[in-house]
Amino acid sequence: MKIKLALLALAATFSLGAQNLKEFQKSVTEFTLANGLHFIVVERHQSPVASFHTYVGAGAVNDPDGKTGLAHMFEHMAFKGTDSIGSRNWPEEKKALGEVERQYDRLDAARRAHKTTDAEKLAGLQADLKNAVERANDYVESNLYPGVIESSGGVGMNAGTGEDSTNFFYSLPSNRSELWFLLESARFLHPVYREFYKERDVVREERRMRTESNPQGKLIEVLTAATFIAHPYHRPAIGWASDVENLRVSDAEKFFNTFYAPANMVIAIVGDVQPEQMKRMAEKYFGPLPARPLPPDPVTVEPPQAGPRRVVVDAQSQPIEFITYHRPSALDKDDPVFDVISGILSSGRTGLMYKQLVRDKRIALEAGADADFPGGKFPNAFLFYLVPAIGHSDADNDKALEELIDGFKSNLVDDVTLKRVKTVQRANLIRQLDSNSGLASLLTMYHGLYGDWRKLFTSLDDVDRVTAADVQRVARQYFVPQNRTVAVLRNTAGGAQ
Repeated sequence: MKIKLALLALAATFSLGAQNLKEFQKSVTEFTLANGLHFIVVERHQSPVASFHTYVGAGAVNDPDGKTGLAHMFEHMAFKGTDSIGSRNWPEEKKALGEVERQYDRLDAARRAHKTTDAEKLAGLQADLKNAVERANDYVESNLYPGVIESSGGVGMNAGTGEDSTNFFYSLPSNRSELWFLLESARFLHPVYREFYKERDVVREERRMRTESNPQGKLIEVLTAATFIAHPYHRPAIGWASDVENLRVSDAEKFFNTFYAPANMVIAIVGDVQPEQMKRMAEKYFGPLPARPLPPDPVTVEPPQAGPRRVVVDAQSQPIEFITYHRPSALDKDDPVFDVISGILSSGRTGLMYKQLVRDKRIALEAGADADFPGGKFPNAFLFYLVPAIGHSDADNDKALEELIDGFKSNLVDDVTLKRVKTVQRANLIRQLDSNSGLASLLTMYHGLYGDWRKLFTSLDDVDRVTAADVQRVARQYFVPQNRTVAVLRNTAGGAQ
């Protein structure tokens, strides 16, 4: 009963009318440091905890050519420590890390001169590098940085890399807030590339498990590359294998100095905190970060697709089909229309795709859609996915989906369905807002993407304004054959085809 009452109260608070947004803003304090780092502080005094979320406007889309996976490396380096935490002897470790780079430079030079370098010399240089890495690792006090956080009551410590951003987050008892300021600022003020090559091997293994040994992972990678032939969205966030295997600390340093500019970051603090105290600590700990110019966005624009594309991945696996249609970015006026379309087509058992393809025709085991793939900051794609049922092929599902979309274009969606979808989307948002960590994540994401966290509130007003005519217009404009890419996972062991 208490949970239901809390949700009802929250629904009232976040009903997102102008007056309620104005009411919510009373709990929000914003400030920007002289170096450009922006903070959003939300007071919630119900329990003595606080969530901290750091958003960096740099993701896989910003990986330099030939160095894919570099943005993702910072996720793996996030909690390795600082020059004062995580080392048994930092001055000596620093020297050892420098020796690692010198040995790597020697090996790289020999590889470039491969015609004049014999195999025995290369093997010797590889052994020297391995020994240098091991000596540097001897100074590491493993897991000390996360251990400090956990011993102070920290929970939910994690990081994530997307196409458009990298995020770092965890929660602490609110009386340990200064610890977060100390630890988080030190990572950016004095970045330490401790165990970089060890983590590079971890990333390489991660790619092997999630993509190379996973038929669905292979299919998504091929789909993305086929959908985007020019824009950096075509590259996998985890990186191409050969790129990952050759990433260097110098690459990471250059990426950090370019993209981890304070003005390219936003931090949200949500919980039992005092804004003035947060501001004082922000200036004390993050103020020393040097100001740097905002990094440039990718200049490459995906050209219009001139005709349908189809790619096939063979594997001994359950057949799956992905279909994409190009669409504009999240900043486009029609972005809320795509969200509504996704809700109509794919919202669990009430979605049209489930009802028609899974329940009624029984030609699919699963069927759904995603409004923005693989990211949202730049023009992206609307994604459909289909898992054929036994005895049915991807062609059967193609035909059924095409009929569904044609009907979608020919007939206006009814008012009951439209209202239901809008209600579900509002409820989904309210559930995310219910936790400090969920709210902190959304505030930084919306501020990072739109330049204003208030878009989190006004976005549902935008959804409410979507009409049946808007849905039909957008479907007719974008869900057309020449704008479609199909990727099929074909089962080479037999079964449904």
